[in-house]
Amino acid sequence: MPHFETHRPVPHSPDQMFDLVADVERYPEFLPLCEALVVRSRKERDGKILLIADMTVGYKAIRETFTTQVLLNKAERAIDVKYIDGPFKYLDNRWRFTSSENGGSVIDFFIDYEFKSRILGALMGSMFDRAFRMFTDAFETRASKIYA
Repeated sequence: MPHFETHRPVPHSPDQMFDLVADVERYPEFLPLCEALVVRSRKERDGKILLIADMTVGYKAIRETFTTQVLLNKAERAIDVKYIDGPFKYLDNRWRFTSSENGGSVIDFFIDYEFKSRILGALMGSMFDRAFRMFTDAFETRASKIYA
């Protein structure tokens, strides 16, 4: 069961980082391996936004699309992603954004997943691990461009 977790200090506010990560439609512009992201539905209730989104990831000749439910909770600066359909047996992804003492914030990123197919897991597994390590860099670079 591959997983990745990081706690990353950044010079931007928790609200700025939440907004950046919550803007899922922009992921194909800067996120490694993300070739497309389509929001199928968007519902707002009690100050929270619930998205159903399809994300297509690709590496060389391999392309996979998976569907997730994304809960955006700005009041708690939390984003929770639940797996619905695609090549995974399961996928659990969480983002948290907290204030840091120096005026910036700390990004807590966690992802745990397993592919349905052992073959796909073998082909994509190490690449996904590298990609998740690059995700926080990609978001931090994007934040520096937008909030500089």
